[in-house]
Amino acid sequence: MSNEKINPTDSIDVQITRGAGSSESVDLHGVFTAICHDKNGNLKWEDEFNNTVLTAGKNAILNIFMGTAAVNANRSTWFMGLIASNGYSAIAAADTHASHAGWIESGAANGLVPRYSQSTRRQVTFAAASAGSKATSNAVIFSIDVSGTAKGAFIANNSTKASTNASGVIYSAGLFTVGDKVLTGGDTLSITYTASA
Repeated sequence: MSNEKINPTDSIDVQITRGAGSSESVDLHGVFTAICHDKNGNLKWEDEFNNTVLTAGKNAILNIFMGTAAVNANRSTWFMGLIASNGYSAIAAADTHASHAGWIESGAANGLVPRYSQSTRRQVTFAAASAGSKATSNAVIFSIDVSGTAKGAFIANNSTKASTNASGVIYSAGLFTVGDKVLTGGDTLSITYTASA
């Protein structure tokens, strides 16, 4: 006698595909463009170099835009200074106006060279933003009166040379791309800056 059995089974395979998430980010960055002429107006060198936007600079921009910091003269007026080659080790995102142990300001009351004849850091004037960028409306001019070697440039919201005021903010700092630059008394260094997001 034979027995036949039927074992019916069902199988269901289900796949759920979820829509891919989307995200957007804003990456603050900028480019310095420097041109140096000698005392006779002859072009000595030019350079274009990127920068590090410091955490303190990012925080300042966010606090102003998101309304937790007043937009006042101290927050909206920016100044440029030079970085000395003396004692340089690094620019760090964590650098602040009060403490940037890896670099020292040039042309300041601390006597580091090169020095420039203007009594304060040079004011940066920006044109209106367009297409996600905001550029200086004219070049910042440094009139070199004491020769020396510079490493790069920085932007801060305090005009005082060598200031380490704790309420000040350094927005960004960058180094020349092809090495340190020798600046000679009588040189004119012109720098523009473009910030992008």
